[in-house]
Amino acid sequence: MRSIVILLFFLLGYTAVQAQKWQPGNFTDVKGNRETGLIRINPSGKAPIKDEGFIEFREDEKANPYKLSASDLRSFVAGKDSFVVAHAPQNASWGKEETDFVKVILDEPTKLYLAQGGKGSGGSGFGISPGVGLGYGTGGYGGGVGGGIGISLGGGHGGRGGKSIYYYGSNTADMKQLTDENFEDIMTDIMGDEPDVVEKIHAHQFTLKNIDKLIAYFKSPPAP
Repeated sequence: MRSIVILLFFLLGYTAVQAQKWQPGNFTDVKGNRETGLIRINPSGKAPIKDEGFIEFREDEKANPYKLSASDLRSFVAGKDSFVVAHAPQNASWGKEETDFVKVILDEPTKLYLAQGGKGSGGSGFGISPGVGLGYGTGGYGGGVGGGIGISLGGGHGGRGGKSIYYYGSNTADMKQLTDENFEDIMTDIMGDEPDVVEKIHAHQFTLKNIDKLIAYFKSPPAP
């Protein structure tokens, strides 16, 4: 048991370091201009604009980095992950940063987004939250993507309390929270082009509790 705990903390520490590294990527600003370079999604320090998430960008390894606030951007890509700027949906609160970034999990006509709360170290707050992805998220659901470790979005997001929250919508302006009650209908709509996946959703093989496994299954290549 002790060895498992030690291994777990080692994994958490390693992943935390990885999350704070510079990653190749690009951003698109509010005017539609696109810049390519290196992005750090969990920078420390004071936000350039109060109550907004932010990232750091530099053109190359030798360039001086600078901060970009959420309201400066439309979206950004870091490594293999895509993020878009979003505001807390109507009747919801994200705590301190009401303008921040959500991760695009599935880029379908009806999109699936992931937001996570919890006290980060600053910046966009996409750091590592011990326990996120190990248990369940909001209301006991949403255990992170890909299993194991989850992202923690937004430094000081008391409103999300370190929990994974999935949203759906055609864009961030009309996104709504994914719940137990609407899970089957919404995920069937999003994944409707894959009858095998839809069949498993209707058979309750996948629910909000194991949505990470559903996403992995949906993205997996078909058998030859």
